[in-house]
Amino acid sequence: MIAKLRGILDSVGDGFLILDVNGVGYRVFCSAKTQMKMPAKGQAAALLIETQVREDHIHLFGFADAAEKGWFSLLTTVQGVGAKVALAILSVLSADELSLAIASGDSKALTRAPGVGPKLAVRIVTELKGKIGTAFSAAGTDTPAGDIVQAQSSAVNDAISALVNLGYARMDASVAVAKSFKKRGESAKVDELIRDALKEFAP
Repeated sequence: MIAKLRGILDSVGDGFLILDVNGVGYRVFCSAKTQMKMPAKGQAAALLIETQVREDHIHLFGFADAAEKGWFSLLTTVQGVGAKVALAILSVLSADELSLAIASGDSKALTRAPGVGPKLAVRIVTELKGKIGTAFSAAGTDTPAGDIVQAQSSAVNDAISALVNLGYARMDASVAVAKSFKKRGESAKVDELIRDALKEFAP
């Protein structure tokens, strides 16, 4: 199986690019965000590769970094999420943004991707939230998404809901509340979490 390709960027198409490796042109499907990270045509480029072998085709999917490749693998474990939908999600949300969306339960953020309706978005968040928790527990929680995963309590949920009702985006509210919870600890009260979050939002 091909795990990585390094060569010269030959051309870029809609959802794919051609990488020239020693005279052989490989067609690699990738997200818009990976395409944006690629150098100019004719320059050296490298991609991490996920190879999918089917009866009627062999497809190569390329990623600029391991985080995006990891999310692609996770997304495609969800029923109804094929490679095309996974790349569509990764085209509108970076790996960090997707982590935050999953951790905060912000299914609406996923519906920005073509082919992802409200029901599928909820399924993705529901099925992957537990997996992201395990990943962050293993790697430490010094990331916004990791903080959100750890800050699960009724006070936290009530504070986030209140902020969302005030018009703040769920991801932003979750990050701000998780930051306050991390500072105040398990004894944090709803009004304290909201007050701290509003200070975060203040210009």
